Amino acid sequence: MVVDTEEEFDWGQPFSRSATQVSHIKEQYRAQRILQRYGIKPLYAVDFPVASQEQAYRPLREWLENGQCDIGAHLHPWVNPPDEEELSARNSFPGNLPEPLEREKLKRLTDTITTNFGRRPTAYRAGRYGIGPATGRILEELGYQLDTSVVPFTNFGDMAGPDFSAATPDPFWFGPTGGILEVPLTVGRCGILRRRGDAVQPALMSGVGSRFHLPGLFARLGLFERIRLTPEGVSFAELKRLTDTLLASGKCLFVFSYHSPSVVPGNTPYVRDEAQLQRFLGVIDRYCEYFMTVCGGVGSTLEGVYAAYLGPTRDASAKPFQGSANRSIVVLRAGDR
Repeated sequence: MVVDTEEEFDWGQPFSRSATQVSHIKEQYRAQRILQRYGIKPLYAVDFPVASQEQAYRPLREWLENGQCDIGAHLHPWVNPPDEEELSARNSFPGNLPEPLEREKLKRLTDTITTNFGRRPTAYRAGRYGIGPATGRILEELGYQLDTSVVPFTNFGDMAGPDFSAATPDPFWFGPTGGILEVPLTVGRCGILRRRGDAVQPALMSGVGSRFHLPGLFARLGLFERIRLTPEGVSFAELKRLTDTLLASGKCLFVFSYHSPSVVPGNTPYVRDEAQLQRFLGVIDRYCEYFMTVCGGVGSTLEGVYAAYLGPTRDASAKPFQGSANRSIVVLRAGDR
C-alpha cells in the first residue's frame, strides 16, 4: 500500500503556494483500518505540507513507529521549497523543472521527512506522475531505491507532462547505474480488442472518439477499455475485470491507487458527499477481500517488492517476482492529481 499523502486543494483552480491544509490526515484511519484488517501495511508517500506540519505527520509517525505503515516521498513542486519557479501547469510536473531546482526541492522534502519521521525515505512518487530526464540521477544521488511514478498506457503530453503510452505495468530498473526500481501503477487493457490496444486506444482518445463518446461505448460493448486499479471513479466490477484479465495474462504484481484527501468528502472530484465516501471505502474493502480470498493474493511493502526483484545482484537482468502458482502480490498505492 503506497498512499500519495498530500495537501487539500481545489483541483479546478490554478496552483497556489498557500493551499497547504492537511486536516484530512486525522481521518486517514477510515482507510487504514480496512487495510489493517487484511494485513496490509501501507506506505504513505508524503509531500512537504504533510511532512512539515505536526498535525499531519504525528498520526502517521505513530503508525510508522508501531510497524503499521512505511513512509515515502511525494513531491508537489508548487508547495515545496524553494519557491523559485513560476507557477504553471508545466512546472507542476517536477521533471520539467531545471535539474538543480528539482534536486533541491526533493532534497528539502527528503530532509524534512527524515527529521520529522525519524527515517530516511527510499521510495518516491513524483507529483502528477511528473518524472523527467534528470529524476533517476537525482533519486540515486539522494539514496532512493524505488520510484512509483509511471502510469502505463497514459499520455500527459497535452498538459506538458510525461508520455507513458509505451509503458506497461511491469517493473524495470532505471537511473544512471540502473539502481532505481520502477514499480508502475497498475493500469491494464480489457475487452475483446485489448491486444490491439496500441492502435485502438489512440483512436478512442482522439478528438473524434471523445466527441462521439467512443471510449464509453466500446467499454459497454466489452470491446476495449483502459482501467486503472483505483477506487476513485472505478467500480468494483471494473477492478475485478481488470484483475482477472491481468492474472490470466500472468501478471502477479498489483498496485492499487487513491489520493489521501479522498477520505473526507469535498476534497477530490471522486468523493463529494457522504454517500460517495461510503462507496469509496466499500470498493477498497471489497477489492481487498476479493484479491486476498478469491485470487489468493498477499500484501507486500514496496521494500518487499524491491528485495524480490533485487535477487543476488542489482542489475537489469534481475528476474521479476513470480509468486507460487496460487499466490500473487498486491501493492496498494495512492494516486496523484
